[in-house]
Amino acid sequence: MAEAVKTFDAARREADVLVDSRSRSLLHGCIDHSQGMIVLRLGQPDQAVQWFGPMISFVEEEMSSTPERVASELVRRLASSLIARAFAYAAVRKPEFAIADLEHANALSREYELDDLYPYTLHAIANTHKQSGDLAEALRHYEEAGRVLSRQEQASLLSGVQLDHAEAMLMVGLSDEAGRALDEALPVMRKEKVHQDIAEVEMFRASAALLDEQFDLARRMARRSQRKLEKRGSTWWMMAALIELWAHALQAKRVTGALVQKALTLSAHLEANRLVDEARLAKLLAARLEVRRRRMPEAEELLRQLPGPRAVTPIDHRMQRRLVLAELALAKGNRRSALLHARKGLDELGSVRDQLGGLELVSATAVHGRELGVLAIRLVQESNDARQLFTWLERTRAQTYRYEPLEHVENPELAERIAEVRGLGRDLMRAGLDGRPTAELRSKLARAQREANRLGWNAQRWGRPRPMAGLRDVIAELGERAMVSFVVSGGDMAAVVVAGAKVRLVRLGDATEVLESAQKLHFDLNALAPDHLPPPLVQVIGASARKQADALDAMLIKPLVHLIGERELVVVPTGTLYAVPWGVIPSLHGRPVVTAPSATAWLAASQAERPATDKVLLVRGPNLGFADGELDRLAAHHEKATVLSGEDATAAKVLEHLDGADLVHVAAHGEHENENALFSRLELDDGPLFAHELGRLRTPPAHVVLAACSLALNRIRPGDEALGFAGAMLAGGTRTVVAAASKVGDEVSAAAMADYHRALVAGAAPAVALAEAMAKDPFRRPFLCLGSG
Repeated sequence: MAEAVKTFDAARREADVLVDSRSRSLLHGCIDHSQGMIVLRLGQPDQAVQWFGPMISFVEEEMSSTPERVASELVRRLASSLIARAFAYAAVRKPEFAIADLEHANALSREYELDDLYPYTLHAIANTHKQSGDLAEALRHYEEAGRVLSRQEQASLLSGVQLDHAEAMLMVGLSDEAGRALDEALPVMRKEKVHQDIAEVEMFRASAALLDEQFDLARRMARRSQRKLEKRGSTWWMMAALIELWAHALQAKRVTGALVQKALTLSAHLEANRLVDEARLAKLLAARLEVRRRRMPEAEELLRQLPGPRAVTPIDHRMQRRLVLAELALAKGNRRSALLHARKGLDELGSVRDQLGGLELVSATAVHGRELGVLAIRLVQESNDARQLFTWLERTRAQTYRYEPLEHVENPELAERIAEVRGLGRDLMRAGLDGRPTAELRSKLARAQREANRLGWNAQRWGRPRPMAGLRDVIAELGERAMVSFVVSGGDMAAVVVAGAKVRLVRLGDATEVLESAQKLHFDLNALAPDHLPPPLVQVIGASARKQADALDAMLIKPLVHLIGERELVVVPTGTLYAVPWGVIPSLHGRPVVTAPSATAWLAASQAERPATDKVLLVRGPNLGFADGELDRLAAHHEKATVLSGEDATAAKVLEHLDGADLVHVAAHGEHENENALFSRLELDDGPLFAHELGRLRTPPAHVVLAACSLALNRIRPGDEALGFAGAMLAGGTRTVVAAASKVGDEVSAAAMADYHRALVAGAAPAVALAEAMAKDPFRRPFLCLGSG
């Protein structure tokens, strides 16, 4: 550095000889910028900040004092200094200054058509947001940078954005989305010969697999990555080694001292290479392994060596720290301290969740708290404290539904992308019917869906989190009803029953059998759905469905009868129980049952304001055998209803009329998309209406009936984060949704809905009306009442 300073000083003396003051100032700015870059690279960002100011001031003065447009090369110098200063600000933890400089450089690159700088600044902005913990903004900028580089066909630069984008997705918890993106990136990189980034892609793919508990895949990808990184001399081989070691440790049946030592050695290597968070994570792993070995003093000593988390420590690292502290406390017999660490960890996770955008992001974060939640639920259940278990269930499940939706801000780009998805879906269907090749269309559709999904992550921000439901409020709202919350812990099923102002815990036995019966029942109900099945087939499938319903009755409901009596029920399911239409269970035939993802979600739906209108909307989708007669009968019950059918039943018009409606009935074909839950859809005249689009409603409809197949289904993430078409409506503020969790025949659906509306018009509550309608033929009318009932 001393030699560099001498050279810079000599350059300044040469510049001072110049007579022209403008040239002198420009050269001084260039020299200062160069010195700032070296200072920055030497790891002194706090000192580097000042060196970029002169060039920035010089060019800004030129731009403000010169009437004509300044040369683009001069603007490029300004942008370069802004970017460099932003890097220095980011390094000294001043993200607001860094982002301001980068946004300025970004605006200049657009105004002066510096096409190479524009995606670069977007990438840098994304990285800064990621480092400061604003993951929603980071994801938005990565997505935009990726789109620009794709259009410019910059494969090498694009791969770098994809890597950082994948890391941000993993930080949120979107392991499946990150995994798919990286699986798609690998063959493209090989084809484009972008070999330098393949090892990093494999490393992040290993990380995604680890988050999904795919331990064999995680180890295999991590080892591949490590070999490549070691071969080219990259210190990142240690990060790949950490992922492989973590996956190995979680699989190991017996923890050895050698495994602990391996984690400690790796931690030392990481620390020596200034990979601070990863070094601490490796030492946390060593401490966790010592706890498993019952070597508490050694585990405590390792934890003492670790400082608390930094402001920028990733949330998954924070959760691991809390988990180790909780496991250590439990191993020492201090259950209260273990629960305290679990609660504090989940509170930290909640703080991250509160800053995120759309439903997908909010629901994905639960994966980081999975192990803490499992530990807490097991501890509380072992204590036989039903009230405490109720509280912990609310703390660990279905957090997506705790947020108040804000008024939608129109996003033209997202609307355009969804319109593209709708058109491609239509083209794909026609190509299939015509016998034309569909591979290219499928690829385009998948790409458009992915882009829409990612735009949707930021299309609607959610408001403040609602307070977690307290038992006193739930008991008051239940009145004469009962609430049953099912939970799986340690392979066993249990139920927390709130009835008659009392809270009780009932153990129900092996969970595997229960969940398998629920899945088999779902398959049987799908098989029974067609309108004109041959009678022998109906008899065989019906017998199988009844057998599974009887089994669920014996395992789930009969053990609770002495507590719930004949009360109406609110059921909070878990796992595959979300797909059970409770009216098929013999003990519940004809009984009003409401399904909700949590007591908090049920309470919010029950206490939500109804629209100050009696607006009724009836919608008829295409290609339904009995829809004409169905809607005609319903229109007779609702004389002032708006009816949309034929060419009027388009996605745009249906959305327009959904806004602020009191009651909506949609008779249409529907389909649940498990891998892409927000692309679950209703088929309308111009193509599908997607769950994605429900966020555009300013005033959600109060009561929606979806006479369509499978739209009560959800994709279930860790923490019972359930998301699908009906779920998106509930999260958006709809009080009650009636929908089927399996396929339903057109004729049967029409008959069931006629009975349902007849009861509604007579004054019955939705849950009561549905119970009456289902009781006539429960296995062919597998509808659920979701929300408030």
